[in-house]
Amino acid sequence: MNFHRKKRNTPEISMTSMVDVVLLLLFFFMVSTTFSRQTEIKIKLPEADSATAEDYPESVVLIIDADGVYYLQGKDGLPHELVNQQTETLIQAFRKASVNAEQTPFIIDADSNTPHQAVYKALDAAGHAGFSHISFSGLKPDTQP
Repeated sequence: MNFHRKKRNTPEISMTSMVDVVLLLLFFFMVSTTFSRQTEIKIKLPEADSATAEDYPESVVLIIDADGVYYLQGKDGLPHELVNQQTETLIQAFRKASVNAEQTPFIIDADSNTPHQAVYKALDAAGHAGFSHISFSGLKPDTQP
């Protein structure tokens, strides 16, 4: 009788093919993924020390007070409070204020204590209304000792 056992080969896992498959999947997902920018707003931030006032014949001026309440400057030069502070209301008011939003400058005059969220909401609404020339107004600091 032959009671000798045959030597078994130890099983091996080939990592080469697994790495190839993972790299191919990574490459496939990188190529097939699309990146989209949903909203994009170009902002021109003026420098405070060398800022000069520009007078635009027709512009839309949004005033935001320290509490985050929005006012649109009317044709009479006086600020008029908006009906409510919702984003849709802002977009409709901005569209109504300017016929050609892409060419009309949009100026945000925000108080220094205005919440960041209020300014961001105004920027978002201006972008949705079609404005592309957006700037902030500010005061030149006093240089007197």
